[in-house]
Amino acid sequence: MTVRIEHLVTSGTFSLDGGTWDVDNNVWIVGDDHEVVVIDAAHDADAIAEAIGDRRLTAIICTHAHNDHIDAAPALAERTGAPIWLHPDDLPLWKQTHPDRQPDHWLADGQVIETAGADLTVLHTPGHAPGAVCLYDPGLGTVFTGDTLFAGGPGATGRSYSHFPTIIDSIRDRLLTLPPDTVVRTGHGDSTTIGAEAPNLQEWIDRGH
Repeated sequence: MTVRIEHLVTSGTFSLDGGTWDVDNNVWIVGDDHEVVVIDAAHDADAIAEAIGDRRLTAIICTHAHNDHIDAAPALAERTGAPIWLHPDDLPLWKQTHPDRQPDHWLADGQVIETAGADLTVLHTPGHAPGAVCLYDPGLGTVFTGDTLFAGGPGATGRSYSHFPTIIDSIRDRLLTLPPDTVVRTGHGDSTTIGAEAPNLQEWIDRGH
């Protein structure tokens, strides 16, 4: 059974530091005809469950704990029995959205999450959030970057728990070292490649100061 990547866009709001914004989020489903993982259960547990169908959901992986990436995670976990994975450094953010429900497991840098022939290696990439992670599968030639790297630059660092020099270090040391043809599948918006983004690093640094 060939592993494949499916893409769903869900809509809702992002709230932090007293502000709220309308957002569209990318939800990624990785697996085959029998089992899958979900990367970022955003906004709509029903739509995500419908996309999964009768396949077994083995994990709900959170790239970080901003509410727009995790708001549907507990409901999806309840429906499917799948555990929620989060990096422990993002627990303070998680508790803002889900004070009464802890994640089930903690992500660790270098850990590999396997499903249906996919091997997702956890890369801890703080900056946008302290516990932000990316998930890299060399076999699929893909890295799921959450809000760490977008087509056109780094994720936002203007709010609580974020730090611009840290996200630059994460992108330079953990992401731009991946093969140039690696597809970057982001938390919002269009996909890109490592090769397309790498030449712009200095420009982002200059812009960010």
